[in-house]
Amino acid sequence: MRIIFMGTPDFAVPALRALANSEHKVAAVFTQPDRPKGRKMILTPPDVKICAQELKIPVYQPESFKDGKALEIIKGLSPEAIVVAAYGKILPKSVLDVPVFGCINIHGSLLPKYRGAAPIQQSVLNGDKITGVTTMLMDAGLDTGDILMTSETNIGDDETSGELFNRLALMGGKLILKTLSALEKGEIIPQKQDESLATHTSKIDKTYCPVDFSKSAQEVHNKVRGLNPWPVAVTEIGNKKVKIYSTKIRKENGKAGTIISVKPLVVACGENSVEIVELQPEGKKRMPASAFAAGHSLKIGDKVG
Repeated sequence: MRIIFMGTPDFAVPALRALANSEHKVAAVFTQPDRPKGRKMILTPPDVKICAQELKIPVYQPESFKDGKALEIIKGLSPEAIVVAAYGKILPKSVLDVPVFGCINIHGSLLPKYRGAAPIQQSVLNGDKITGVTTMLMDAGLDTGDILMTSETNIGDDETSGELFNRLALMGGKLILKTLSALEKGEIIPQKQDESLATHTSKIDKTYCPVDFSKSAQEVHNKVRGLNPWPVAVTEIGNKKVKIYSTKIRKENGKAGTIISVKPLVVACGENSVEIVELQPEGKKRMPASAFAAGHSLKIGDKVG
């Protein structure tokens, strides 16, 4: 099948590699324009562009689809299918209508659950036990199109959103190959999504970061792993602002938001407690919580947060 691939971040790279190494022909890659990044605001290409250049695939980076130029390029490439993974742009109907097999999106949840921008992080933040990836036919709505295939996986009790992100990206690469093969053979009957089960996620930002230790230990633990590697849970310990990267759930109880053990560093929650395993003080490198505690005069009963 002749494919145009559209994607931007690292989540999309395994799918692009899988397609490039298959019997399909990736005629071109569409990705977001290079953007300034980091403190020095250095113009940086998207991960998908870097991969496409390595694979010697032509790359297009339109700012928009409004002027019709991108549409003409797409029509000229005569794709049988357009595969989309975390592209970050809404495709107009004029683009959706071009390929005979349609535009197929790889989404990091089991739709209709978690439509929108941050399905992987949301599944961890909510403490879900099962998630997966979905391939779907794109329509004018946001992740509302007919489902083609799904692939499920369990979420580990201590798995971070970053770890899950990497696993689902690889699963998406495998699933898109199965989906395209089945479409070619006429073996898929697209399934309408059940709107009564639909949930939505918005972008995760730094307003999510402060930890509320009045919540249960499970909820605190979910927040820490759900915001790892970005934007990272934050709190104050010993009057120092710290990012928390890793925790363990413990059974001890105490006054919520206070230290109930220094070695190891354990903070009481609304129900049970969490051991802080790894953190990063402001302006310093990540370190074991034991190293932080050794360098600060922390006491049992000290307030956290």
